[in-house]
Amino acid sequence: MEQFSTEVLVVGGGTGGTAAAIQAARQGVQVTLVSESPWLGGMLTAAGVAAPDGNELLPFQTGLWGAFLRELDRRQPGGLHHGWVSFFTYEPATGAAIFRDWAEALPNLHWRWGHRPRELLRDGSRVAGAVFDRFAVKADVTVDGTELGDLLALGEIPYRWGWEPYDRWHEPSAPRSLSDPQDPLHPIVQTYPVQSPTWVVVMQDYGSERVAPPIPEAAQRSIFEGAWTGYSPQEFLNYGRLPGNRFMINWPQQGNDYGIDLERLIESEAAKLEFWREAQHHSQLFAGHIQATLGRRYGLASDTFPKLSTTPGGGAYALYPYYRESRRLVGLTTICENDILPAAGGQVAALPVNDEGVVDAIAIGNYPNDHHYPGFEMPLAPKAIRWGGRWTGTPFTIPYRSLIPADFDGLLVCDKNISVSHMANGATRLQPVVLSIGQAAGAAAALCVRQRCSPRELGVQALQHQLLHDPIAPAAVVPTFDLVPGDASWQQQQKQYLSRPDTYPPSGKSGSVLGQNHCHRWDSKASHYQGICQRQDDGSYRFTCLLNTTKESVKLVSISPFITHQLEQLPDSCDLSVSGIHNLGGSWILVQKIDLLPPLS
Repeated sequence: MEQFSTEVLVVGGGTGGTAAAIQAARQGVQVTLVSESPWLGGMLTAAGVAAPDGNELLPFQTGLWGAFLRELDRRQPGGLHHGWVSFFTYEPATGAAIFRDWAEALPNLHWRWGHRPRELLRDGSRVAGAVFDRFAVKADVTVDGTELGDLLALGEIPYRWGWEPYDRWHEPSAPRSLSDPQDPLHPIVQTYPVQSPTWVVVMQDYGSERVAPPIPEAAQRSIFEGAWTGYSPQEFLNYGRLPGNRFMINWPQQGNDYGIDLERLIESEAAKLEFWREAQHHSQLFAGHIQATLGRRYGLASDTFPKLSTTPGGGAYALYPYYRESRRLVGLTTICENDILPAAGGQVAALPVNDEGVVDAIAIGNYPNDHHYPGFEMPLAPKAIRWGGRWTGTPFTIPYRSLIPADFDGLLVCDKNISVSHMANGATRLQPVVLSIGQAAGAAAALCVRQRCSPRELGVQALQHQLLHDPIAPAAVVPTFDLVPGDASWQQQQKQYLSRPDTYPPSGKSGSVLGQNHCHRWDSKASHYQGICQRQDDGSYRFTCLLNTTKESVKLVSISPFITHQLEQLPDSCDLSVSGIHNLGGSWILVQKIDLLPPLS
């Protein structure tokens, strides 16, 4: 068996692992990345979630996440404005090409794909690398970037799988008991140990003049009846509309979430593969149901993913499931639901402060707490606000200590396997958050190599400095609603909140003077529209204007602090000229510029 050494070993090419490997290599250390898939990027690419959730506001588009969006916008024909579940939809292959190009541009990053870890090398309580099928790698720092926290199981490193009761951390949405049949959540707890994955399938509109190849559908179609109740067929398809009249099918309502016998995911490779086949088949049946119900103009987009012998996916089907939860590390600290909810009377979560009084934040997220249990509605503590004419989640931070095992050294985790409760995982699992966690883990690993220290010995302030001052992709570690990288006071304000957390405002607004530079500056595809804007009772903005020679009513939405501030100052009804991107699937205009017009005489 081949054996070699490296400074940083990243196992798994998922969203977090890819970011960790790229960031560590950019900081100049020797990195080995080993992945099962030939596509890097995990949820964002190989798992097919090409409509990412969360961190959509311009102030939160920082670090590798912001760089990824800008590169997508540059490369993706047709742009990114197509669906309504996300502001950014793209071909999965475009995302995979970006990550591949970033990795291959780094001569100190050695990438091998097609391999699974078989053993974790340990020297007592220190992790020293990993063994794969045909080679072994020794490393100063090892990073677990696998989709299901595989290294935790291989190394017998304590982890959690499943629910925690209310009395564990007093989380408001947690079940009072895991075994009491009278508990309202008992049926969900007994049916689903973790959130359900989805095997994403991509469909295509072949056009009214063509007939798509048939897709086998379920003999008993009742399992999908009511899938898009409350939505028109077009609204359903536009949920995850991609460029080129394609549709990402990742639909939670009587759709292709699949959660039968989820324990199989961590039981054995054979049991996991059995689950894979069933989940992929379930998505095939759902695609067949869509075709049978909506017509043969809709078929599979069979050239979306590469065909591999190691997976039932490929073609129109993602290479593996979109996992929403994995084994979760028992770390130096655990993120609980209370840590991600906004402070009383505010719009942001409190900053995590460690025992030394130091702010322990290294990544940000803002998505609402979102749990998937097919057949059940999960009541959760509210975690959303109106902003920019629409709903968005309230921001929170990820502490560095949640990446470090409580009792082992030499290891960092960087995907859904961080130290987080089952409840809080519903907000920390989203793609932009995990990409940012990966960037922080890679930066930390490189700093540990340079400083010849272990991850637990690394001062979080050094890591924060690296992320804020990164020469390629500077990343925010404290969320603010009104500051973006490039603003003169961005770094200064971040540092102030890190050194003086008592000055961090519950509103999440720094109070900086907003300027036009806050506009959505990396998208130049804006068009101009004139019409009448009316403020709605729910805080949205209805805009009536000419669209393609037809008078229509659409929403005005914003992800820019400056534009959002302008919208808030508008009269209840006014004549308006806007520049922006018309998203047909979302039935909105993403506003980049506003001019208030004098009333027509």
